[in-house]
Amino acid sequence: MAASVLFDAPGPRTRSRHRVYTAISSVILAGIVGLVIWQLWRKDQFAYTYWEPFVTPNIVELLVKGLGKTLLAAVVAIAGALVWGVVFGVAKLSEHRVLRWPAWTVVEFFRAVPLLMLIISTWFFIGPEPGPHAYWALVIGLVLYNGAVFAEIFRAGINAVDRGQSEAAYALGMRKTMVMRLILVPQAIKIMLPAFISQTIVALKDTSLGYAILAPGLTYEGKIIFGTFRNTIQTAVVIAAIYILVNLMLSWLATKAQRRFAGEHKLDIVGGVVQRQPGGGAAGAPGP
Repeated sequence: MAASVLFDAPGPRTRSRHRVYTAISSVILAGIVGLVIWQLWRKDQFAYTYWEPFVTPNIVELLVKGLGKTLLAAVVAIAGALVWGVVFGVAKLSEHRVLRWPAWTVVEFFRAVPLLMLIISTWFFIGPEPGPHAYWALVIGLVLYNGAVFAEIFRAGINAVDRGQSEAAYALGMRKTMVMRLILVPQAIKIMLPAFISQTIVALKDTSLGYAILAPGLTYEGKIIFGTFRNTIQTAVVIAAIYILVNLMLSWLATKAQRRFAGEHKLDIVGGVVQRQPGGGAAGAPGP
């Protein structure tokens, strides 16, 4: 077993302890799950009456429409956040203080503000009404918060590229925009991709906060369902299962995309020219 950068590979005794810890944790977790199921059964929460709405065509159609609105909000928010993040990430990397400091202030502010507070504030700003106003308040809040996170991911990814790459490009007479576009960004994508994927999944889950402002979506339809049939626990379980399924599918697609990008070639500078090099290869250096 290869040693990690942060700690040595565990030996036989450590692996044995880990197996014991895993077994104990599994027993405790199984006990908690069993206790929850027993309590639900004792209070008759498994009665067919509570679950019947979720096999009714009209209710299923309602959930599907809500899921569609949720996915649309997530897609629009993620696309806007990517643009927002790239713009402010580049601004944070600027050599000019007039760009760097305002960008730093904006990014740190929106990273620090709780997302729910940001969504509610946006809703009151554009008009505290359910429907389109609430929907766009949710989207704008997600864009501002996740865009700030994306900006920091972008900045960190660019700074993680070997400094010799940019120094070699500048030595060849490239301008900063060319260095960023041709040298740094292509190599930083592979570094940034896992964090981007993780934040995308978080953004999808955060669409559930639209419940607080009655934004159209899956949680809003769930509120209508449990308000009508008085089955709060059952509705929460079904909606949670839908979110989990969608996130598992997104994670699967993201993993495939990450593996594909990991196998792509990256730009490098060797012998005074920009060329492609297999991913993970050593950085080149300018020729004499």
